[in-house]
Amino acid sequence: MGPDYPDYGAFAWFYNRYWGPEFCRTALAVLKRLLFPKLSSGDHILDLCCGTGQLAAELVSHGYRVTGVDASQVMLQFARKNAPEAAFICDDARSLNHGLLTGNFDACVSVFDSLNHILMLSELTEVFRRVHSALAVNGSFVFDLNTEEEFEVGAREAGFDIIEDDHACMVRSRYNGHERLKEYHVTTFKLDDAGWQRNDVTLLQRYHLIEDVKAALWLADFGAVSVYDGSRDFGMPVKDGRAFFLARKG
Repeated sequence: MGPDYPDYGAFAWFYNRYWGPEFCRTALAVLKRLLFPKLSSGDHILDLCCGTGQLAAELVSHGYRVTGVDASQVMLQFARKNAPEAAFICDDARSLNHGLLTGNFDACVSVFDSLNHILMLSELTEVFRRVHSALAVNGSFVFDLNTEEEFEVGAREAGFDIIEDDHACMVRSRYNGHERLKEYHVTTFKLDDAGWQRNDVTLLQRYHLIEDVKAALWLADFGAVSVYDGSRDFGMPVKDGRAFFLARKG
């Protein structure tokens, strides 16, 4: 059993209700262009940092076998309900079990800036090495990352609120350009039988330089690497500052 991250679990219900479904639609549209043409029905996809499983469910519905990996047990509880036909493993992306996963997958995906949560470039390189090991020869790896472009067109401090009858969420973010580090402060309130429950979570993301990411992929023995701009290539809002990477094993 892999490690659990209570901070991620504390707002898993919010992620499942709002963020998971919202970004799943965007990610699926990109994967249909970048990845699906390289796959055949029945191919096996590793959904790394799968969260609450909305993307895994879509991949299954398109005829692929899916194994999701996430470090949060609570996230995976939602994922198993959302995608009952997929398999799920609790593990850390930085320490994927080589013996269990080696050479088993035709593709790996990791979306919704999941890998921005890997703060050290050396650890991100290790994630890439383990993905490379998990892929079959000629397997494809597609992932996205938030980039500093987001702050070239928008504020370095931002936030939003969601207020409903039985729950509320306040998100505030701040970006430190010197450290390329973004902090998300998430406060949620949820009404249950015991009354209102409050959780406060701080999430950190490192906005790695694109050239550093490409170099890390090469160190992990990936071959050709293509980088796509979310706004220019896929019509996403410019303020997202999101890049998509496509790498190939072999």
